Amino acid sequence: MREQSYTNDQEQLARYAKAMGHPARVAILGFLARQEHCYFGDIHEELPIAKATVSQHLKELKEAGLIKGEIEAPKVKYCIDRQNWEKARRMMADFMSYCACKTTDCCG
Repeated sequence: MREQSYTNDQEQLARYAKAMGHPARVAILGFLARQEHCYFGDIHEELPIAKATVSQHLKELKEAGLIKGEIEAPKVKYCIDRQNWEKARRMMADFMSYCACKTTDCCG
């Protein structure tokens, strides 16, 4: 069997897509993206998500590089990682814009 190798961009795009692969994470990203500054507070108070669940989702988003978070007792500061957010936006737009099929009914 041939070992499959993926490009760095394919692996990064997959990480971003996986991080956004749950509605709660999309809601968290949407909430943070609407903030003009980093958000100090408990996100579970702003969204209909349990505190433990929010923590798990924040961890996924942070590991993917889409958000940043720092503990500043007694609160935690969260914000969009602007550099990676822009990179993810470009990568997804590029990926979604490519389609060799130029007709509207390729498979029909």
